[in-house]
Amino acid sequence: MTFQYSRGFAHQLDEHDVLKDFRQWFHFPTNVSGETLLYFCGNSLGLQPRTAKQALDSELEDWAKFGVEGHFHGKKPWFHYHKFLSAHSAEIVGAKEHEVVVMNQLTVNLHLLMVSFYRPTQQKYKIIMEAGAFPSDMYAVESQVKFHGFNYDDAVIEIKPRNGEHTLRTEDILACIEDHKNELALVFFSGVQYYTGQLFDIKSITAKAHQVGALAGFDLAHTAGNVDIQLHDWHVDFAAWCSYKYLNSGPGNVSGIYIHEKHCMNEKTPRFAGWWGHKEDQRFLMKRGFIPEPGAAGWQMSNAPVFGMAVHAASLEIFHKAGITKIREKSKKLTAYLEYVINHVQEHHAGISFEIITPKNPDERGAQLSILIKENGKALFDHLTAKGVIADWREPNVIRLAPAPLYNRYDDIFALGEILKSFPS
Repeated sequence: MTFQYSRGFAHQLDEHDVLKDFRQWFHFPTNVSGETLLYFCGNSLGLQPRTAKQALDSELEDWAKFGVEGHFHGKKPWFHYHKFLSAHSAEIVGAKEHEVVVMNQLTVNLHLLMVSFYRPTQQKYKIIMEAGAFPSDMYAVESQVKFHGFNYDDAVIEIKPRNGEHTLRTEDILACIEDHKNELALVFFSGVQYYTGQLFDIKSITAKAHQVGALAGFDLAHTAGNVDIQLHDWHVDFAAWCSYKYLNSGPGNVSGIYIHEKHCMNEKTPRFAGWWGHKEDQRFLMKRGFIPEPGAAGWQMSNAPVFGMAVHAASLEIFHKAGITKIREKSKKLTAYLEYVINHVQEHHAGISFEIITPKNPDERGAQLSILIKENGKALFDHLTAKGVIADWREPNVIRLAPAPLYNRYDDIFALGEILKSFPS
């Protein structure tokens, strides 16, 4: 499609958007005058679904009405609550329902999964990951290798982009796996790199890891609800994600995990055990000896945090209605229009100079563009904020813009372009 820089063209795109009605399902922040702000920060915290309060109120009502008996007699019995989220979670990450469960928070789950899938020996103990990964990943990996008695600088191989480049080439990742095949225990990457917005080739990375006898796991914090993925078909060993970014489930809310059925249906797969992961039909017998519930549910530690899960369930229902395929289709087009608009502004505004460090190929990025500002970056960001744009500043000089397809319009992007043009030269 040939884009145009005009409000009329943006309105035309919005009019033909098959997801346009979903915008009405969300609350938007406003300024002190009550004007709706332009929100491009769904990669940090998604907007609140209008159905969230009703979902939360329903569980509060059951608590008031039933007390402890809400575990079995509520509208959604709390004893089974994680099951109400599994089907829609599986849709989003391309898994079988028994391969996913919602529990805990992201970094907690990363540690629990590494207990199962980072099982180093003296010969095969190394982990390959991207340099500059999100701190959750870096800290979890660092503490895990130290816990097993290894030195970080020896055990962890961080892959950096080539000189003069901002993102990693898939061939370089695969070559690194091959180079270290005799010592490699685990390949652990982001799905989408939080800083650059690069979408890694999960399928190829997983296949190469398995070829050399290693396991492959992914942090999907910036991936789940952002791009369509097929974890089961790609034979990914494990993954975890948060629910508060693109999945719009509230600050600090619960995490999801995926474990391929070849592992999660094997009760001998090592794990840390907790009461709620014990076989469900024997849980209340209170006997010694852990018997895991089949599937990813066997990794649960404690009973469900129902109130947070209620909000998450409300958001997952929206994703189910919209469909992750349609969400991804709009995401590609919306992000491409954002790319067009900001490039147009740079061409016609001598006071703004930047470089988009997110891959240009729509298949190698999600709903995010990371813009490296060559000068006056913080001043530009402050200008956007003052004009009613909520975006994300990352030191030392990057502005991240994330147009979420469920609630952002093409007109939002055109309005952003006009605000960029108003930046003083």
